[in-house]
Amino acid sequence: MKLIECPRDAMQGLPEFIPTAKKIAYLNALLRVGFDTLDFGSFVSPKAIPQLRDTAEVLAGLDLTATRTQLLAIVANLRGAQTAAEFPAIQYLGFPLSVSETFQLRNTNKTMAEAMAELGEIQNVCMQRGKTLVTYLSMGFGNPYGDPWGPEVVAEFTHALAAMDVRIVALSDTVGVSSPALITPLFRQLIPAFPQVEFGAHLHTTPDTWREKVEAAYAAGCRRFDGAIGGIGGCPMAADTLTGNMPTEHLIAYFEEQGVALAIEQLALAEARSAASKLFHFALPA
Repeated sequence: MKLIECPRDAMQGLPEFIPTAKKIAYLNALLRVGFDTLDFGSFVSPKAIPQLRDTAEVLAGLDLTATRTQLLAIVANLRGAQTAAEFPAIQYLGFPLSVSETFQLRNTNKTMAEAMAELGEIQNVCMQRGKTLVTYLSMGFGNPYGDPWGPEVVAEFTHALAAMDVRIVALSDTVGVSSPALITPLFRQLIPAFPQVEFGAHLHTTPDTWREKVEAAYAAGCRRFDGAIGGIGGCPMAADTLTGNMPTEHLIAYFEEQGVALAIEQLALAEARSAASKLFHFALPA
């Protein structure tokens, strides 16, 4: 089981800039928890995502001396990938590839065809620089724009990615439209069809639907899950009202119920949750 903590997704839509020193302190707390990967920042236009304009400075302040957690940075174009690849500490580059033409234009100002072509160039950078590309299939469970969607569309995109030797594909429920009726058959179709690909679930959710979504993906064989402590965040390019991230606490509790062994340091997790509640201004459960 791989748990990917996504403070980048939690922070990116916040209107008030979080000071760099506070970001560093929070991320260092997360690095002590034992997550497989930390989606910590992005190398995108500061005009598009001003909250993350200090990603390079944040990276310089991280303590990576005693963590098993690897770092992932989001990029939206070749230039961003080339910049991110310069940092030895970054293992994964994440690229949002939408199965919705409307959202691809909103998110990266590119058509799907243009984004796919650029993805190929980014994959070349990754292979040359010893990085691993993680492709997020945004709007992977449907979209609110009326753009064509179906399991066959997602499979077609995955086939193209597999042909590029992309090894990690995260199906992304960008606006929380997924349901078990969509999640289970999609993962059950894709996982055996592409055994060389590691599939992940990046599920945005409302408080009352998180469990059914996790159960559906897990039952279908997914073993890579993205979350954010407190369920904070959402995609600022997707909608005016953000649908929250999957709460990491819920993921951990669910998998512990299932008897799944997780390499999580509980004391460090409690400290990170306390830090998150102060940084994002939410109350911890009693």
